[in-house]
Amino acid sequence: MGVMRAGQQRHGRRRRAPRAVVVFVYDGVRLMDVAAPLEVFATAAGLGGSYALTVCSADGAPVITSTGTRLHADAAVAEIGDGVHTVIVPGSDDLPHHPPPDGLLDAVTFLAGRSARVASVCTGAFALAAAGLLDGRRATTHWRHAAVLARRRPAVTVDPDAIFVRDGHTYTSAGVTAGIDLALALVEDDEGADLAREVARDLVVFLRRPGGQSQFSVAARTPSPRHDVLRGLLDAVAGDPAADHSLAALARRGGLSARHLTRLFNEQVGSTPAAYVESVRLEAAQALLEAGETVTGAARRSGLGSDESLRRVFLRHLGVTPSAYRARFRTAGTGVRTAQMGVRTARTAVRSG
Repeated sequence: MGVMRAGQQRHGRRRRAPRAVVVFVYDGVRLMDVAAPLEVFATAAGLGGSYALTVCSADGAPVITSTGTRLHADAAVAEIGDGVHTVIVPGSDDLPHHPPPDGLLDAVTFLAGRSARVASVCTGAFALAAAGLLDGRRATTHWRHAAVLARRRPAVTVDPDAIFVRDGHTYTSAGVTAGIDLALALVEDDEGADLAREVARDLVVFLRRPGGQSQFSVAARTPSPRHDVLRGLLDAVAGDPAADHSLAALARRGGLSARHLTRLFNEQVGSTPAAYVESVRLEAAQALLEAGETVTGAARRSGLGSDESLRRVFLRHLGVTPSAYRARFRTAGTGVRTAQMGVRTARTAVRSG
């Protein structure tokens, strides 16, 4: 993959010095995390945008991606000079589970110091966080790993629903194809909405994707149970998180013994009834806090009960207190506003009081 040329003059755009966009790659990097933003910026350049793209690895050697594909680099990290406009750090399947590969953090720190803005795709946020670039900021990552990032880096306020988040000159995106959404937003910031819209049309994607990651959250990522009664119970939990969903109440509603219901949950949902209910209520509480509800109101209306119960659940799952979550959400900017339509599993189910 060679250095890509700056924009051609298709639409009468005046030629400008191209913005240098550097994508850092390493062994195990997820191929789509690399390809998605490259495709957006290259398409923008072809439509008259002012970009020059470089793929770099730690030593300039090819890397092996998550698919086993060999990806060639244009340069070594040390060859990247000052004046970079954007650095993009893609993710890998290993970053949430293992220490970063040798040299990765040094490379990220080096590149960030030469760039006007830094962005990550998917679990690339773990690399930015480990390098200290997300401390005191809001960020997002793949929904599957958001809670891990929050626990591991308590100085980072993790928004598990956003498709991407902008905090100052630092950008993070949700999983995999969200790199397209992020790159389109960067193009829009640089070149305006018209060019970004042209790029989106060329790639046949939304300029602004409807909904957030919560389209892929608790209810959506839970396998549909084979058991009809169990499906009905899950719908009831999502439909009114604050109702009585104790094991005894669920068993009574389903006409099953508590023991049999627990076995069905473990087999077909992959968690206990209590854990499932808590996860839905946590999402409901997040939605309420994001909408400006007080901590006490969010605790009551989500079904988590007291302020202290809400606090324990937030710290256990997100690594942040409800009050801090509410404050940072209301003061820091997001690239894509948290979903209006994606959280039907919990948010639209929260009763108005």
